[in-house]
Amino acid sequence: MEKTDADEGAGGSATTGKTKYVVAARGSRLSLAQAGAVVERLEKTNPGTSYEITTITTRGDTDARPLFAIDQKGIFEKEVDRAVADGRADFAVHSMKDVPSELPDGLELACVPERERPEDVLITADGSTLEEMRPGAVIGTSSLRRAVQISRARPDVVVKPIRGNVETRIGKIRGGGSSSNNNGNGGGNGRAAAAVDGVVLAYAGVARLNLDARYSVLPLDGFLPSPGQGALAVISRAGDADTAAMLREIEHAGSRAEADAERALSDAVGSGCRFPVGALARHTGDGIAIRADAFSIDGRDSITVDVTGRGQDPAAAADAGRRAGMEMMEKGVSRLGLKWREGLAEWNRG
Repeated sequence: MEKTDADEGAGGSATTGKTKYVVAARGSRLSLAQAGAVVERLEKTNPGTSYEITTITTRGDTDARPLFAIDQKGIFEKEVDRAVADGRADFAVHSMKDVPSELPDGLELACVPERERPEDVLITADGSTLEEMRPGAVIGTSSLRRAVQISRARPDVVVKPIRGNVETRIGKIRGGGSSSNNNGNGGGNGRAAAAVDGVVLAYAGVARLNLDARYSVLPLDGFLPSPGQGALAVISRAGDADTAAMLREIEHAGSRAEADAERALSDAVGSGCRFPVGALARHTGDGIAIRADAFSIDGRDSITVDVTGRGQDPAAAADAGRRAGMEMMEKGVSRLGLKWREGLAEWNRG
């Protein structure tokens, strides 16, 4: 990684004087699109500075089991962050929802760019909504949270666990879906043997890949997203003040506040792939408002909390998230978590 002194002249970052940054990301098309979006924003604030994206394979990319069957945090980011920690890269770009609330020593959440829409979408061959799908239709998802939310809204459909990148999951749709070429039509991975009638994904992934998929947006009432969904996390080395200063030029204060609140809530209740909680914080201008919910694995029991907090600083947002998490704990969210652990193996066999 090349550096110049600040007085070496034109062409470098106005903030750091550095002429080149190495950016670590997973090798999936979505991860590269996310890293590319961050680089595009940085190039506008630092003309003349170059950015090289290096791809890292993670355990989450090579383990074929459903996400909820892998009892380990950080399966999509640990190896990527290691490249930053050991100096092979200057910073890393992740989906916020993949980043554990506690980062490894020596790393920091340096930047949260402006968030994409946080909702989930249902993708079908003909654009059918969840309400319009026939009884017995099969919907695929990699998310336990989404599985229960779908079953609560439509107990007469079948929910199946699926894995793979965005294009692979869309390719499992009976009757065709979208693909990974430039305009989103044709090609792709094709339909898998275990076809489904629809898949539920994050809107942000579809938007960032510019896929020409037919989808309907699922309502937040009943389909709260995973904490951090739609947001990006840019991770740098703690103590690398120059890089952190450069990254802060594309920081979005409202998105940071929302992410801080949702991550604090997730940390307070100990949620994750094996115990799903839906949460969405909204920056209100003078503070934060957060709603969160959790369900039993059969969908019969539920907990919902709404918390507001005032203040513009990150501590106020995190405090609202912690208070929401504490309220969920007081209402018995741990009891729901036990039911999840007892029912995971059976659902996975389905």
